[in-house]
Amino acid sequence: MSIKKIILYNQIMKNIKAKEQIKAMTALKGITLTKLAELISKKTKENYSVSSLSQKLGRGTIPYNEVMMIADILGFKVSYNLDEKEI
Repeated sequence: MSIKKIILYNQIMKNIKAKEQIKAMTALKGITLTKLAELISKKTKENYSVSSLSQKLGRGTIPYNEVMMIADILGFKVSYNLDEKEI
């Protein structure tokens, strides 16, 4: 991934919901939600359907730990930076 793509991605991701973040990550990686559900199943060793994933994203009820797991599966790292001027 080019540095320009990474910078643009980081700017976009700051202000969007988990649903859009996950869709953006899968699009950048060229992975469908079906494939993502398969990868989640493989990682968790539990059945994880694309229907379940789609419903959670649509309702906005996907748990934080699942969002973090998805980011990890797709090779993204989530970081939090303290805003120095807020101290």
